[in-house]
Amino acid sequence: MDDTKKEATLFLIEDDDVDAQTVERAFKKLRISNPIIRARDGVEAFGMLESGEVPKPFVILLDLQMPRMNGLEFLEAVRASSRFRDSVIFILTTSKSEEERTKAYQNLIAGYFLKDESGEGSMDVSALLDGYWKISFLPT
Repeated sequence: MDDTKKEATLFLIEDDDVDAQTVERAFKKLRISNPIIRARDGVEAFGMLESGEVPKPFVILLDLQMPRMNGLEFLEAVRASSRFRDSVIFILTTSKSEEERTKAYQNLIAGYFLKDESGEGSMDVSALLDGYWKISFLPT
């Protein structure tokens, strides 16, 4: 068994520039140097996965409210794909909908986090991701 670890990439799927910058700032503030690749909606994100633009291993941080293909539609497409169904996906959203949260967990997400106004939640999520990929062996 190969127990060497490769640095994980954060694949941020977020249409809002301010929210994306908040996540990026939180990574910098916590001195997390993992690369961040961003897509602005599910269509762009799925295309980037298929083209190999996002190197494995990666962790996806997914917004739900996006144009063209929303987060739940993207999540369903990823889980239907034999190439990407093992992807580790966390939701970071403003949606407090019980129905959306249930659908996300039914599609095997690793966690569901609410964005907050202060940006402190992004710091917490960034710290969680930093710890997560330090101790986890992700699919390559």
